[in-house]
Formats: sequence, C-alpha cells, structure tokens
Amino acid sequence: MSTTSARVLGVDGCASGWVAVRLAADDATSFSVARDFASLAAPGDVLTYIDIPIGLPESGERGCDRAARKVLKGAAARVFLGLRRPFLAHLGDYRAANQWAKADGKGLSRQAFAILPKIAEIDRAMTPARQRMVRESHPELVFCRFNRGVPLASKHTEEGLRQRRNIVAGHGIEDIDCWLGELRGTGAKPDDLLDAAILAVAARGATRGPAWRVKCPEARDARALRMDIWF
Repeated sequence: MSTTSARVLGVDGCASGWVAVRLAADDATSFSVARDFASLAAPGDVLTYIDIPIGLPESGERGCDRAARKVLKGAAARVFLGLRRPFLAHLGDYRAANQWAKADGKGLSRQAFAILPKIAEIDRAMTPARQRMVRESHPELVFCRFNRGVPLASKHTEEGLRQRRNIVAGHGIEDIDCWLGELRGTGAKPDDLLDAAILAVAARGATRGPAWRVKCPEARDARALRMDIWF
C-alpha cells in the first residue's frame, strides 16, 4: 500500500471507512484504506470519483438514479432510489428514518440506511465548487460500460469478482492481484477494492478524453449541490 502522488483517485466505502486507488501521472498505482474521507482527500487539482450519493433532494427520487437504473437494465436494483436529505437527521435510528420515508411516499431499505453515515460525511465535506473535482460515480455503471453495455454478474459471486478483476487488470492496474492479497485486516473486501480501482480508471479516462455522465436533466439540491453520476 505504498503512496504516490495522485493524478486521479477512485474511492469506495468499506467496513472500516474508505478504500482509495490512486493513479499517478506516470501511471504508477497505489491503494490505501482510511477511517475517514478527509484522510484520503486529494489536493484540489486531483480528479476524484467516489461511490456515494452527492446532492440529496428534500423529497422523492433523484433523476440521475432513475437514469442510472435504465443504463443497468436487469441489474437496476444495484442503484439505490429514494435517498433524501431529511434522512440525515435520523442517523442511527432506522425506525425514525423509515417512518419519515413512508410518510414521504416510499420506505427506506436497511441497506440504504447503512450507508447514511458515509453520505453524511461526504455531504459535510462537499461544496458546489468542490464538485468540480470530487464527483459522484457508480462502479456498476463503469463496469457495465467497459463490458460493452452488459452488467456484470453480482459482485457477491465468484464469477462477478473474476469479471471485475479482469476488467481492472485489463485497464492497466497490474498490481491488483498483489493488492487483493494485502487486504486482510484492513476492513476492505475484494469487491470494495475492485470498485475503487475501476472508479480511478474512469476518472483517468475523464482527464484524457470526454467524461461520461448519466443523461438526465440538470438538478441541484437545497445546498446547490449538483445531482449527477459520472461513469
């Protein structure tokens, strides 16, 4: 887990905090695991793709999430729907969060509730200006794009992990097998690392050519944060 000067950064949540993959200007690569995002945060000139919602509506669903589900077709459920800003007032209290959600029209899944602390952490760190270099992304969308528009098998299966590893290695991250062998005790799982790696690949691509963004009408939340998904 050596460090290197980052050109781009891919970040994914894990049980112990966040896992980040760095790609440097000379194409050197490294990964690290940290308890909080601030420990991973790169200078303002480093493009960062992170797998966490940025920009939350007060009610209803985000258009970018609905559009992302259309891209994933049969694997649409891999994108959460209905994450809303008022949930952040109910961290640690699923019953209260779910009651509010149902009153607003749609309940909150346990899986979505589990990531609320990470959403809150990034929300506190984010500003409209910072979004220029810290962008919401989604690894399932990136893997799908690199697989000719076909969603991969579930990342919770051996086949799904194999597919993801092959795509990551095929995009120049030759150290991926060594990294996977170094995960024990970090709190990050193989799928977390593979997700962070492919986000770094997508971010690197955005610095070299056109950036891919889910097609949906522009929308901002009450804090003026854009609700976009880049992939």
